[in-house]
Amino acid sequence: MSAGENTETLVRVEEIQGRGRGLVSTQPLRGGQIVLIDSPILLYSALPLTKQQHSTFLYCDKCFKTIQSASVSCPTCSHQRFCSPTCLSAALASSHAPWVCQSLSRLRDCQDFLQHHSVERQIQAQFLVAAYNLAFVSPSDFQILLSLQGRAEDEDRAIVQSLHSVISSLCPPPPIEGLSFSLELIAALVAKDRFNAFGLMEPLNLNEENGGQRSVRAYGIYPKASLFNHDCLPNACRFDYVDTNNSGNTDIVVRMIHDVPQGREICLSYFPVNSNYSTRRKRLLEDYGFTCDCDRCKVEATWSDDEGDGDDNEVMEEDVDEPMEAESNGEEIDNDNSADFPHAYFFLRYMCNRNNCWGTLAPFPPSDAKPSNLLECNACGVIKNDEVC
Repeated sequence: MSAGENTETLVRVEEIQGRGRGLVSTQPLRGGQIVLIDSPILLYSALPLTKQQHSTFLYCDKCFKTIQSASVSCPTCSHQRFCSPTCLSAALASSHAPWVCQSLSRLRDCQDFLQHHSVERQIQAQFLVAAYNLAFVSPSDFQILLSLQGRAEDEDRAIVQSLHSVISSLCPPPPIEGLSFSLELIAALVAKDRFNAFGLMEPLNLNEENGGQRSVRAYGIYPKASLFNHDCLPNACRFDYVDTNNSGNTDIVVRMIHDVPQGREICLSYFPVNSNYSTRRKRLLEDYGFTCDCDRCKVEATWSDDEGDGDDNEVMEEDVDEPMEAESNGEEIDNDNSADFPHAYFFLRYMCNRNNCWGTLAPFPPSDAKPSNLLECNACGVIKNDEVC
């Protein structure tokens, strides 16, 4: 997918007061404008070892596309599946090198590990195998991984020791000059993964009994995209197109939801924002280690407990400027309602209204400086005609 322009010039890294590094617009940006296309330096399966061959969908273990027809298996372990001989050959030379193949097989065959470790630990073990392999196949990318946000001292030492013990005993990594497979390295890698991994989602089935919830098919480390800070009212959202035939199918594309001026921080929501205040606050603190004080949280923190703990599917994402933008577009805003819920305009315009979806709608990129009136959902992919644009 082409951005149509050099996206590197649209944002720059700045220190944001109280938030660390972030990405700020270098010029006014239009709704739908692509501000970043990023490729992963590391990809690994998000499926637990016990369920990789029993998922509703079968994914290529190299490009993670959904396998629609006959697959090609690893000739050594037969567990890893690939969508084509091309992906198999590429994996055998990189992400599924001999030590990775042997390590995943041993982890999968160890009943003690599978029975006494949670799904989360199984996935973390797969990440550590993939990360250590990265040090072999691409030392420069491994150093980029180590440079990302995430402090080793913040990780649970018991979990770190458990993961170190499992991998050291079942699949001891071969020596790498200047690199020791130590507790400190494990803690650092786990921290980098927790703070920087993006999930590539499974296809969305809106008719599922679980209310349209979908799982992650793979996790990826995207160095540039990891610089986006969180906001419960984001002004941009990310799209992935894993099941396309493009060679860069695991790239993520970040598009503006609406116009922003020069100098504005560009933020994503780290999760679907159809959650209430207490749920968001708990998740951000537990998963990312901070308490959000964005404009949406400041408003919702003043609501009563009953108002703040409604259905998680009642709200979505926005930027605080949006109600003012609505006025400039000639739309009337209910001032009485906006005082209590100033984000209402955004939710009406940019929340996907398909049953059980709750995705975010963003315009397609402008064409010849003219804004698009077509909005795309980043969850279900539906396209909506927006006459206001």
